[in-house]
Amino acid sequence: MGKSNPEKKRIAANEGPAHAAEASGPAAPLPGLVPQLWQFRLQYRDGREDDKVLRAATKLAMDLFGAAEGAVVVGEPGPVGIRLQATIPEGSAWDRTMLSDFLRGRKVRIPPELMLARIRRKGRMWGILAVRDTRREFNWDARQGFSMLGSVANEIIDGIDRERIREVRARVDRKILEQSLPKHLSYELLHGIRSLTGYDHSAALLIHDGESGSLEIVAEQIAWQKAKGRNVGRKLPLPPPLREVLDRPYVCGFDRNGKGWINWTGTDTAGLADLLDYDEDAHGSRAGGPDVPAVPAEGAILCASLATKGGLLGILKIASVHPGAFCAYEVDLISQFLPQAAVALQNAQRAELLEQRVLIAERKHAMAELARGVSHDVNNALGAVLPMVQQLVAELDEGDFDAPTAAEDLRRVERSIQVCKRIFGAMVHFARGTARNPSAIVLNHAVDGALAIFREGLVRRGVGLTVDVPADLPPLLAVQADVEQLFINLLSNARDATGPGQNVSIRARFGGGAIEVVVEDDGCGMPAEHLARVKEPFFTTKANGHGLGLAICRSIMAELRGQFHIDSSPGAGTRVRAVFPISQEESAP
Repeated sequence: MGKSNPEKKRIAANEGPAHAAEASGPAAPLPGLVPQLWQFRLQYRDGREDDKVLRAATKLAMDLFGAAEGAVVVGEPGPVGIRLQATIPEGSAWDRTMLSDFLRGRKVRIPPELMLARIRRKGRMWGILAVRDTRREFNWDARQGFSMLGSVANEIIDGIDRERIREVRARVDRKILEQSLPKHLSYELLHGIRSLTGYDHSAALLIHDGESGSLEIVAEQIAWQKAKGRNVGRKLPLPPPLREVLDRPYVCGFDRNGKGWINWTGTDTAGLADLLDYDEDAHGSRAGGPDVPAVPAEGAILCASLATKGGLLGILKIASVHPGAFCAYEVDLISQFLPQAAVALQNAQRAELLEQRVLIAERKHAMAELARGVSHDVNNALGAVLPMVQQLVAELDEGDFDAPTAAEDLRRVERSIQVCKRIFGAMVHFARGTARNPSAIVLNHAVDGALAIFREGLVRRGVGLTVDVPADLPPLLAVQADVEQLFINLLSNARDATGPGQNVSIRARFGGGAIEVVVEDDGCGMPAEHLARVKEPFFTTKANGHGLGLAICRSIMAELRGQFHIDSSPGAGTRVRAVFPISQEESAP
């Protein structure tokens, strides 16, 4: 290979192969290097794991240049500044101060037995590939070859990042096509942004309420602790001057400077960072307690306004623990998602509003259906009351009153009136249950409420009823009216499908982090062509049906992120299986 150039060697020793890691460099100085690099590119160009690519690049460098040790170094905010992502052999020691200074572009002296190549990623110097061998000194040709390997690894990492961006956009697009509810779409967006930016504190979506002029936190993802967002539902007043600024889509970035904030994007958003620093309480300390860890202070914030022609929809907030964690790369990245995210949320909000209107209309229709369905039960109960009361009056008038017989007749009157009371009480409760706030629901209470409407009718028709819903099931966090409507719709269908001598059963059990409820009947069932369409809106086989019952059930289960399955065949009955996921917090005693 010849003698190395002393001047080039001096430059390499003081600056390392940083420039070669960001450019292709000259022709390969080592025999066989180009085929090896080409093979490496082909093998990993479709990879999705950056850690695996960088480990493989380090091992290849050790083989090519005869190095005994290697390392993958990743830059991090904070005083340490780096993290040893991989060392070969495992546990080998490295000069962290020198590596940190080299990554930040400071002038350092690189020992002759060490080669370093910077990896540029996400708009900044992101990491280092390092190899060393204390038994030898690496010459200029070896350093140039190592830089070329770093460039190839950098190219592959860039491809991985571009593919991740495409995947996140595709997931959001899929949620739009699925007409996902705003809550589901919001968390999909937060999850995607985390995979791209790697924020280490939190992210949140705040929706603007034009009537109250406030921002409400509707979704929050915590990176520093595996827990639910504690701020969901919190409302922040939005000052009119900030509202006017946020009416157009853009991204602004802030870094904490002492107790204040510095806006490094140059946008006119005074007070926005203080507004979004809502984890700090009025006394200036972070929220916490004996069983709740203290919330780490936010050192950097990115804020993106989600706006359309109609004005401000909301704000996307991303936070990191360390100042300087975000740069122009993240600003450009988030800016790419703003139009898509704004349109997606706007469409989801419109769909949710339409669905709520449909739910209200369905409840009104269901009330009319229930009234027609229970009229026979009420008439039957009252029909038995009237003759007994008339008989008692006649016996009193004729002086032929028999106390034991009268007492038995009065007990029958009481039972009939209790039946009417239960039916009317359940219907009134169902009609009033319009609140949309989730609460802890005891499932057997919801089932009992629905059965109060249908039990007498099933018994009168000679239909057997089996109920096995344990009272000690964990509570379900849901909207009470929705769960009641789910069971009323299912029981209504089971009643209409069964006749004398047939049976309806309701069973529930808890296991595997979910409550499984099965509503089953051995009635008329339905053919395969009807089963394939029963959950479609407006499809019905009933003469006076409207086709929204099972579609509403499906929507309710989707809101709860549950599962909803229907099995049926002619003459064999129908089996409906609903699975409600229960979080650990909800199942705890």
